[in-house]
Amino acid sequence: MKHSIGAIIFILIIAISCKSTKINVQPIQGKKWEKITLRFDGPLLSERGAENPFLDYRMEVVFSHANSTLKIPGYFAADGDAAETSATAGRVWHVEFRPDQVGTWTYKVSFRKGKEIAINDDANAGVAIAFDGVSGSVLVSPNPDHEGRLQYVGKRYLQYADSKRYFIKGGCDSPENILGFDGIDGTVRGQSPEERKGEAKANVTLHKFENHLKDYKEGDPSWQDGKGKALIGGLNYLASKGINSLYFLTNNIDGDGKDVYPYTSYDERYRFDCSKLAQWEIIMDHMDDLGIMQHIVLQETENELMLDSGNTETQRKLYYREMIARYAHHPRVTWNLGEENGPVHWRPEGQNTEQQKAMVRYFDAHDAYQNFTVIHSHADKETRDKLFTPLIGLQGLDGMSMQVSQKAAVHNSTMQWIDATKNTNHPWVMTIDEIGPWYRGVDPDDRVDNNQDTVRAEALWGNLMAGGAGAEWYFGAKNHSNDLNCEDWRTRDRMWEYTTHARQFFEQHVPFSDMNPYTQLATGDASYCFAQPGEIYVIYLLYGGQNVLNLEGQPGTYSVQWYNPRDGGALRKTDIDTVRGATQAILGMPPNDVDKDWAILVKRI
Repeated sequence: MKHSIGAIIFILIIAISCKSTKINVQPIQGKKWEKITLRFDGPLLSERGAENPFLDYRMEVVFSHANSTLKIPGYFAADGDAAETSATAGRVWHVEFRPDQVGTWTYKVSFRKGKEIAINDDANAGVAIAFDGVSGSVLVSPNPDHEGRLQYVGKRYLQYADSKRYFIKGGCDSPENILGFDGIDGTVRGQSPEERKGEAKANVTLHKFENHLKDYKEGDPSWQDGKGKALIGGLNYLASKGINSLYFLTNNIDGDGKDVYPYTSYDERYRFDCSKLAQWEIIMDHMDDLGIMQHIVLQETENELMLDSGNTETQRKLYYREMIARYAHHPRVTWNLGEENGPVHWRPEGQNTEQQKAMVRYFDAHDAYQNFTVIHSHADKETRDKLFTPLIGLQGLDGMSMQVSQKAAVHNSTMQWIDATKNTNHPWVMTIDEIGPWYRGVDPDDRVDNNQDTVRAEALWGNLMAGGAGAEWYFGAKNHSNDLNCEDWRTRDRMWEYTTHARQFFEQHVPFSDMNPYTQLATGDASYCFAQPGEIYVIYLLYGGQNVLNLEGQPGTYSVQWYNPRDGGALRKTDIDTVRGATQAILGMPPNDVDKDWAILVKRI
């Protein structure tokens, strides 16, 4: 198994197989924001043994710093190298620590045994065993090349902790079952996927992504003599196109693909597949190296009542604990608590508001890294309004992962929820994570009547010009290379470029975190306006034409430059290169392609 330089710092701490207390070990060293895996040896256990290492054992490590304290759950790691060995038994426990402060951290380990202790928050529950009480220190040095954790900061955009750069998402939403990949241990379909109205049809076989083998690079990670190379290559391709977020399920039991689940079998709910989850971690580590957010979708609409009948009790808490212990440390995580979550007229079975709140509260209380947490919506406005209005202001719910059936509605829908939450103690980050209609989503490049122009104008720029934080693209149910059976991300090559052009415009040319939608200031042909009045304005023309910007009450002189959303590149000028303030300023016609979409940047000189 190979890893990129700096992706993992792995340190063997101590091997103990009997009870011990207050054992101090030598200080270890690492860098700020990098993963430090602490390893401990305990009693011999097995995934399927008489004793359940996932439910009846509990490892927690408290890391303390002058400015921070983190309580992080550990997890059973079989032999400690299960990704390579496919081990199902062993003595090894891991905890993943990613420090957010430079200097000396101390840690102390709690390791206890008891019935269902893993989901028991009582620190004194059960009995102390093995390496309970081990303590030590970690010396953390600066890491100036790392931007820090991407985190919710109470604004419309996520922000990197160290660089303070705000984040706009340009992501990939399909196939949702990328972890249903041939080469990952224990990955088989528990049932054959059926073709249902409104859903894509899966491949007969698991994903292979063979067309992306050519994108794999020497030195990239793989496992077990080259397994995983095609998927790793696909991630390389997406990153090369500027994609910075990837949406994927970790549990689609009874859902559409029926090929992704963390358990040792399709019907299991209390025991986890150590080698499978370790291979998932290799994939996520590589996403870190590429700057891609892990958008982890924890359940589908079809299985939201599968665990504890929708409540947050034994099964759900155990599942969440395992996901948090293994993956919460990554610096760009979105926890999506449910795809199309909640009841809808065509599927009245769904989690209710109190069940949704319980999920959110669990993550808020147990994810020490406080990662961005959202819930995915249904497509129609009436259902969104009904299900999400009671969640406004809920501590720990940081945004809506919005699905919109009509692309033209994206701009207003984004503004609706930003306005609804902006004056609460917890304003939402609003991203578009699925656009309709369900059978199309984003068409492949080779479809003759493809819809990518309207997706770009109405959905991508519609969200950004409303103050939204970006979009991910769903491939539809009836297209070739759809939401379940896509094997080649190059089928949407042009859409990745459009997405990156939009993101680069906002990142390079405007202080978007300080701007707001002012559509009323732009008059003329169909347009959006996003502005910091008196300083800077962006006008987006959906279908070209001429526009007039209302600068009344705003003195000064303003430069006028144009940006091509289709091709990207440098800003351009026309014969109107400046306009006067305190007027209704005529901005003129686009440089060319006058009937196509353009962005106009107007800045006070």
